[in-house]
Amino acid sequence: MNKKQITLLPYNTYLAVIKNSVGSDIFRNLYAKIDGKKVDIVRNGNLSCAFYVSSILTIFQLIQKPHGTVEGTIKDLAQSGWNKIKTPKIGSVLVWEELNFEDGEKHKHIGFYIGGNKAISNSEKLGQPRIHHWTYGTIKGKPVRKVEAIYWNKKFKV
Repeated sequence: MNKKQITLLPYNTYLAVIKNSVGSDIFRNLYAKIDGKKVDIVRNGNLSCAFYVSSILTIFQLIQKPHGTVEGTIKDLAQSGWNKIKTPKIGSVLVWEELNFEDGEKHKHIGFYIGGNKAISNSEKLGQPRIHHWTYGTIKGKPVRKVEAIYWNKKFKV
């Protein structure tokens, strides 16, 4: 009997998981105990972007653990060998500028670049990952939402 040599392709699988996550509710809730009370700290998907990105990165052992905040995810990226780059590559992590939201709070946003000027990040309105323009489009040639940082892991030999 001939044995087949099988080699897993982590980068290809990583990209497939990101793309297959679109429309999923799996990252909608993250519970914590605050002052003895159980609280969904990502508000039923409203603030799930960091949990979404960090969970996928954790699955592929590209960071240490899942996070509920963009800042915590950024710190883990830096500690786990991710470097800032100037031009996005497919699979890179994008961090968008901080914006004011309806709740009066300011929030950064994080997601994945998937190529063709497209990104996937958690939609605060839908509570699910969705595909969108990597700068949420442009108005008069300027990005709707500025990308503040792009991170790449040299483990990806692309």
